[in-house]
Amino acid sequence: MNREEYKRTSLENWQTMASGWERRRAEIEKVTRPVSEWMVEALDPQPGDTVLELAAGPGDVGYLAAPLLGAEGRLISSDFSSEMVEVARRRAAELGLVNVEHRVIDAEEIELEDDSVDRVLCRFGLMLMPDPEAAVNEARRVLRPGGRLALAVWSTPGRNPWIALGGRILAERGLAPPPQPGEPGMFVLAEEERLRSLLEGAGFGVGRIEEVPVLLTYDDVDDYVTAANETGGMFARIWRDASEEEHETIKARLAEAFEPFAVDGGYELPGVAVVAVAS
Repeated sequence: MNREEYKRTSLENWQTMASGWERRRAEIEKVTRPVSEWMVEALDPQPGDTVLELAAGPGDVGYLAAPLLGAEGRLISSDFSSEMVEVARRRAAELGLVNVEHRVIDAEEIELEDDSVDRVLCRFGLMLMPDPEAAVNEARRVLRPGGRLALAVWSTPGRNPWIALGGRILAERGLAPPPQPGEPGMFVLAEEERLRSLLEGAGFGVGRIEEVPVLLTYDDVDDYVTAANETGGMFARIWRDASEEEHETIKARLAEAFEPFAVDGGYELPGVAVVAVAS
């Protein structure tokens, strides 16, 4: 993997996807709320703290923490996509939050001083970074002594059919390369041992690693495809370049794969996040 090429392509994807994430922000927030609440509870932010959220996307996790910081505290809501930072900025304005600073920050090269923040959040970002070791080491560097990191990644493919089934179908159709061991991807940090090793390697003491279930609902396959096109960069690129015939084949395969998850009114696809807190 060419690290710089990956980061360039990833940034292009997130710049493009930001509008879709903004349109579906409320839906994404509802689905991931149990994960966000676990993270903020584990982070235990205090009045006057400075909290840094990395790969914040629309900013929802940090915005749960912001009211706990009080007027003297500060949330730095950051993402490496400037378009996503603007999405988060608009959401903060809607919520009337005044103790939030918005910044474009690359989590692998955090432009903050050593020992400058009290808490760090990162939900569903670390596994997509080409150098997660660098990101965790940077989080350790900017944290003050006694500081705390709370993060979330996705568990294994078998426990996340909402994303794994679609990816498998695209790979089987020859439309997407199969994931390579160790390369950035949804499940690269799924195993507790790998995640613990990553954190301990940066000098963190791991407090807890747990699992949080989520549930994603779709009216039908077309609803799933629309959501994937608006929030999933790889799926959107493949769908855009595929023929109408290929579209119909993919949708037929998705309908077959989703059958075990059919309910009245659509599909309920489960997922499991792995969450951790370290200090």
